[in-house]
Amino acid sequence: MNQLQNYACGQWVAGADKGTELYNAINGDIVATASSKGLDFKRMLEYARKVGGPNLRRLTFHQRGMMLKALATHLLSKKDGFYKISWATGATKADSWVDIEGGIGNLFTYASLRRQFPNETFCYDGDVARLSKNNTFIGHHICVPKEGVAIHINAFNFPVWGMLEKIAVNLFAGVPSIVKPATLTSFLTEAVVKEIVASNILPEGSLQLICGSANGILDHVINQDVVTFTGSASTGKMLKSHPRLLEESVHFNMEADSLNCIVLGTDVTPSMPEFDIFIKEVVREITTKAGQKCTAVRRIIVPQNLVEDVQIALGKRLASNIIGDPNVEGVRMGSLAGKSQLIEVKEKVEILSKTQKMIIGDFENFEVKGADKQKGCFMPPIIFLNENPFVNTDCHEVEAFGPVSTIMPYQTIEDAIELSKLGKGSLVSSIVTANETIARKYVIGAACMHGRILVLNNDCAKESTGHGSPMPMLVHGGPGRAGGGEEMGGKRGVFHYLQRTAIQGSPSMITSILNNYQVGAKQIIKDVHPFRQYFEDLEVGETTITPSHTVTEEDIVNFANLSGDKFYAHLQPDALEGTIFKRTVAHGYFVLSKAAGLFVDPAKGPVLLNYGIDECRFTRPIYPGMSFKVQFTCKEKIENDKPLKAANGEEVSVGIVKWVVDIVDCSDNSILEKFDAIDQAGQTVGIATILTMVKKKH
Repeated sequence: MNQLQNYACGQWVAGADKGTELYNAINGDIVATASSKGLDFKRMLEYARKVGGPNLRRLTFHQRGMMLKALATHLLSKKDGFYKISWATGATKADSWVDIEGGIGNLFTYASLRRQFPNETFCYDGDVARLSKNNTFIGHHICVPKEGVAIHINAFNFPVWGMLEKIAVNLFAGVPSIVKPATLTSFLTEAVVKEIVASNILPEGSLQLICGSANGILDHVINQDVVTFTGSASTGKMLKSHPRLLEESVHFNMEADSLNCIVLGTDVTPSMPEFDIFIKEVVREITTKAGQKCTAVRRIIVPQNLVEDVQIALGKRLASNIIGDPNVEGVRMGSLAGKSQLIEVKEKVEILSKTQKMIIGDFENFEVKGADKQKGCFMPPIIFLNENPFVNTDCHEVEAFGPVSTIMPYQTIEDAIELSKLGKGSLVSSIVTANETIARKYVIGAACMHGRILVLNNDCAKESTGHGSPMPMLVHGGPGRAGGGEEMGGKRGVFHYLQRTAIQGSPSMITSILNNYQVGAKQIIKDVHPFRQYFEDLEVGETTITPSHTVTEEDIVNFANLSGDKFYAHLQPDALEGTIFKRTVAHGYFVLSKAAGLFVDPAKGPVLLNYGIDECRFTRPIYPGMSFKVQFTCKEKIENDKPLKAANGEEVSVGIVKWVVDIVDCSDNSILEKFDAIDQAGQTVGIATILTMVKKKH
């Protein structure tokens, strides 16, 4: 009999006793046993902090991103083996795709996120805070990896995705992790971790695995650790109240099963495409993973006049749903993950049956294709009808974690909003409507009790990822019963594993710490123009101060004719009464364009192209006769791992450089006095950040 192994302190270790027997959910055979007896949790945590943490923190965000990309590529090459093992969890090929390739997709997504972070071991957050009148004292926020461990306590329903979607974030942030999958399906998680370890892609100490019980691990957490939990609300509350978490102020992120709902808009009729979209979405949510998803639809909220139509349509769709061995052709729905789950779901169905009527499904009379339903963990889809959901509220409080859902009627969209909120906090809600007013009213009204809201109609249905699919770049979590936590969410998720610290000092000091130029910092002046230097030779703070240009009436007229921008403030002096302008004013885009003419070195060199403009502002007017110059400063250097392909097919290594274009008034005082703008002398009249692609030496 196969005994699962734990990966602790860099070694594969079997539990000291036989442990828990794990069964094939399709045929009832024993798959493996799992035990964590004998593991020293305190030592595992210390190993992660002292070995894994320093190894990860030595890497920059870009290096960690490339590490995740390599890991994702490796796991993708091994996916066929994972699919074979996943079958024993009761999952169909489609179910396994979400779990396995969906999880690997998270690694790819967070790998690509590296381009939004500096090529540093830390990052900065937000904008500079000006703390003094003369800009000699400023503030910023720096974010560094926490020097603890991410402890992930995961649910049974997604043994691969549940792990990969979490470790993608903490590894990218520079924090090691200990993964505790639900024992029931841990044999699949173990197989994936074995491939991760064998690849040698992650630094030592980055990842450890507990296949059996982790009871007692929270006794050893410290304030730098992060604990995440996915599972039932009751278990999550118990863990969240652990004394050690409270004493050490440990960050705890909870994503709990919730009573998610889908709403059919009052505008929809059975003849509309949105009606079919609604039925398909409900059926998919009931049958995918046999309803074992924290995001599955548990409450089907339908206009009173369409309840019968929805019931008939669902009945027809579900009647064609074939349950059985996922390896058998035609099977669309597998089994629950284990006997314990089947028993629990039956108990919850019995409770729900006391206050509402079962209209679709029968626990005793259903067919299973290619398997013995007595040996496997099969059950049919169950649909209830609750005709008075504001009075009979079990459907808003009791969750049967399987292919079970309840239809309930409503009169107005306000009623639908209130019914959605009776779930006391959900991960996701959907509304299917073609009416934008109804959609707006529902979203604004229901948002406070939902982590995500999907608005479905015929325009987006073909490309929509669906009600039950959280996306890596969006927050996954929800308020109240759903746990009050957040996972993923792109950059938002990374910050859960970083310590944000406010730093204060002079612009030059903050520039030095961040390696990101702050306006007012000392500048580096060289004899060579920055456009003549390769990426490696450029220094943050390196500045070119250009000659000046005096704006003329001809400049303004010529730019208006060239650009087609003939806004009255530039060309019609008689139309300026009541405006802020004293006479016709230069176009902001002319000023920026001319600034480029001043700072650009035109000869061919390492600068290959202009990559874009960020944060462009025109802060003061420039009238004919006024002059300006440019302080052109290297703000930030960004590594780029994708070479540029030249026209001749040659690959050229490049980096991205951000430059501050500070356009400064340098007019004579007599000119400024003419326009009552003497306070403008030496001041910024326009500012922008431009990006260039710069060639590397090698």
